[in-house]
Amino acid sequence: MKYGIMINEGPYQHQAADTAFNFVQAALDAGHEIFRIFFYHDGVNNGTRLTTPPQDDRNVITRWSKLAEDKNIDMVICVAAAQRRGIVDEGEKDRNKKDADNIAPGFRISGLGQLIEAGIQADRLLVFGD
Repeated sequence: MKYGIMINEGPYQHQAADTAFNFVQAALDAGHEIFRIFFYHDGVNNGTRLTTPPQDDRNVITRWSKLAEDKNIDMVICVAAAQRRGIVDEGEKDRNKKDADNIAPGFRISGLGQLIEAGIQADRLLVFGD
C-alpha cells in the first residue's frame, strides 16, 4: 500500500507528530511505501532546525530528518504555513529578505499542490492532528 501522510500539529504541543512518526516507521517496516509527508498548519514546526529540546526529551525534528535521509522520503512543509511561523529555506530567505534560513535537513518547502498530488498518487491519505 502507498500512503500519503499529512501532519497538522507541532512536535511538542500534541501527540500527532509522534503518532505519525510511529505509523510511518511501522508502515515501512511492513513493506508499505510512503509517497510523501506533508506538514501543514502548526505541523510545519516539525521542520525547523532551531528546535532544541532538553537532553532527556526526544528530538522529534532530528527523528524526521534521519527518517527522510535513511528512507528517502519526500517531506514537504507548506510554504504559507511556514511563512506565518517563521520557517524559511534558502530560497524563501532570499525572496523575503531574511538574514538566515532555519529549515531542518530532509525537509523542503512547497505549496498545497504537493498535498493534492499525494492524495492522488497514494492509495490512502492519512491525516494526523486537527
